[in-house]
Amino acid sequence: MANVIHIKPHHFVDIITGLGAGGRFEPHPYGHAVHTVAECIMSDRDVLLEMDLGADDICKPCIHNIDGLCDDTIDISFRPTAPPAKREWNLLIDRRWCERLGIRQGDRLAARQFCERLRDHSGDITDIYRENPADRTAERAVKLKKGIKGFLGP
Repeated sequence: MANVIHIKPHHFVDIITGLGAGGRFEPHPYGHAVHTVAECIMSDRDVLLEMDLGADDICKPCIHNIDGLCDDTIDISFRPTAPPAKREWNLLIDRRWCERLGIRQGDRLAARQFCERLRDHSGDITDIYRENPADRTAERAVKLKKGIKGFLGP
């Protein structure tokens, strides 16, 4: 993997949340690179991350990445006010995380620094995932906090 990982803010949050859920990252049928990027981040907590609101290093090998745009859809059955296009949903969530954490497209942070920002500024994530049912967001919040602790240590 490159010296710099291009990553969407929500992808990093998802990796840390996944760590809090048990930390198993397996190859996905879509072919995206969550498992390899997560492995790089977990093996070097000081790896440099560059915030990317477009197709990042996770998206690049995905079968739904068509010329840099995601053509996948999301399940709106439990979040009917969300945009059905995954790229629009992801951008919405990424913009909310950027605002919350004080980051922008192109900013560079070590993975540890990004996780410290999550620890210090994530707060109540209900408004970030406001289209999702409260119970799902509450479960996500528990896993995120556990993942932050696991990543940064006691």
